[in-house]
Formats: sequence, C-alpha cells, structure tokens
Amino acid sequence: MTSSPAVSDLNPARITMYGAAWCSDCRRSKALLDREGVDYEYVDLEVVVDGADRAKAISGRTQIPVVVFPDGTHFTEPTDAELLAKLGEERAA
Repeated sequence: MTSSPAVSDLNPARITMYGAAWCSDCRRSKALLDREGVDYEYVDLEVVVDGADRAKAISGRTQIPVVVFPDGTHFTEPTDAELLAKLGEERAA
C-alpha cells in the first residue's frame, strides 16, 4: 500500500523530477530541463529509497518520469511539447 504523498512532494519549492538513468523518457525530459536552464530537483529512483513510492503517490501510476511543479500540477511521461508549454507558463507567472 502506498502512503499519501507529503505536502512538500505535491507542492515543491521548485520543479521536481522523479526518474532513473535506465529510463529513456527520463533522460529526454532531464536533457530538456537542462537545456532550458531550469533549476530543478532530480530524485534518482535508483538512489532514493522511497523515491518510487513518492512518485507513485503523486501520479497514481508506476510510469516515470513524474515531473511536479510548484503550483501542484504534475506530468507523468510528458512529451517535450508538454514540458516546454508548462515551463513557459511557469516563467510567465
């Protein structure tokens, strides 16, 4: 049974990405965030013991990456277009 996500997981101070090096979608999303110069926290599911449980508690799914924004919204397996659009909203706010 997965516990409820912590408030800090749902409304992080900065963008937070849950992912793993073996995941091609994670590598793609991480590369996009890096190219865009985004200040974000990366939770490596291979290193952080409860990272996968935290990501699942947020998204309700086991797919990664899970990208959480300070406004409480999140994407699971986002496309580059989705991430870029959301980053544009974040920067405009």
